[in-house]
Amino acid sequence: QVQLQESGPGLVKPSQTLSLTCTTSGGSITTSYYAWTWIRQPPGKGLEWMGVIAYDGVTYYSPSLRSRTSISRDTSNNHISLQLTSVTPEDTAVYYCARDPSYYSGNYYGLRGYDYWGQGTQVTVSS
Repeated sequence: QVQLQESGPGLVKPSQTLSLTCTTSGGSITTSYYAWTWIRQPPGKGLEWMGVIAYDGVTYYSPSLRSRTSISRDTSNNHISLQLTSVTPEDTAVYYCARDPSYYSGNYYGLRGYDYWGQGTQVTVSS
């Protein structure tokens, strides 16, 4: 069984760094051709693709967030991490990690089909 679970602080102050961890189980994050995606949904808005780390460790980011976003992995414990710097209240959202099962090549920008999702974690940016 594949499971994904987001975790991290639910409240972040403006200008600080948002740091979340996606804990995965049921398979290796290095298995081809999986990719591991961060997606967020602000209140009352649609899903926003943030970025992805593929099975080979290559990362791709949304152009609007690239300068502030970093996705990394720890293959020893199958963790996928997200760091978003210099946050503002507009970064308030539910943050999800999700698995893309068919990431055969790079340059796949934007939302795709996902076979597993975490439950999401609410992050509020407020002073």
